[in-house]
Amino acid sequence: MRRTRSLPLAALLLCAPALAGTVSASAAPKTAPDGPLRILLTNDDGYDAPGIRMLQQRLTDAGYDVTIVAPLTNQSGTGTKMMSGTSVTVKHPEPRVWAVDGTPGDSVSFGLSEVFADRAPDLVVSGTNFGPNVAALATHSGTVGGAVAALERGVPAIAVSTGGLTAPVPGPILNAMRPTDDFAVKLIERLRNRSEDRRLLPEGVGLNVNHPVVGPDGKGTALGVSVTAQDPQPVLEADYTDSGDGTWKVNVDVVSEPARKGGDVEAISADKVSITPISPNWNTGTADFARTAALLGGLRP
Repeated sequence: MRRTRSLPLAALLLCAPALAGTVSASAAPKTAPDGPLRILLTNDDGYDAPGIRMLQQRLTDAGYDVTIVAPLTNQSGTGTKMMSGTSVTVKHPEPRVWAVDGTPGDSVSFGLSEVFADRAPDLVVSGTNFGPNVAALATHSGTVGGAVAALERGVPAIAVSTGGLTAPVPGPILNAMRPTDDFAVKLIERLRNRSEDRRLLPEGVGLNVNHPVVGPDGKGTALGVSVTAQDPQPVLEADYTDSGDGTWKVNVDVVSEPARKGGDVEAISADKVSITPISPNWNTGTADFARTAALLGGLRP
């Protein structure tokens, strides 16, 4: 494992803003209506961040019925955390915009329970995030966490992120959000046109989409699209320095491992869009379950 760059934790959280949850539940629409798709748009960078506002405009221009229900403040790196208090402050600063003083999961929960109380949205989109959510970054991402909260309720969900595994540079990433948003619209149209029962995705399946920053200015076109698995590499490694007063200074190193073939890191490193199917639970695959069950066979309390 080779360290390539050391960055402050706060800077890395901006580009690593998670994947966990339980089995999908009930609220999803079984079919998509003939009219415009109703989209709940959330994120983890905050309801007024450039990424979510750019995507709101792009989806609206494409003819979708878009409502923002997103965190009041930056919640990068909060993963799937939600419902940690007995009350939540919610602001409604403008039409079709709700700002929840909580995590992306809290925002989606409030949106599905209150804003869309009459009928669940056809789709939850979480993003566009400033920075990538690949490999272990996805496991701790509030952007992905917002999508997982929707999947738990049975609502189709897509997490959308822009960036590569380098130090985040605002200008190129913001530029790259435009082709990211164009791709998100194209993806949603593909799902709508090809869904068999008019549900956009199979029940319990979401998508984690990562768009690369192509070219020095970020305005380049991605070289293709890959359906990927989540690369198991950690990407980030914390380094602690004792300050001698009971506190420890924390820096986070970006670590480099060979990209797993067929993984999300390999795709964005090749300037391709990565689309990783995700589920709202931590179940292992069948083979891993069988091997683990064999290890535990005969165990008694």
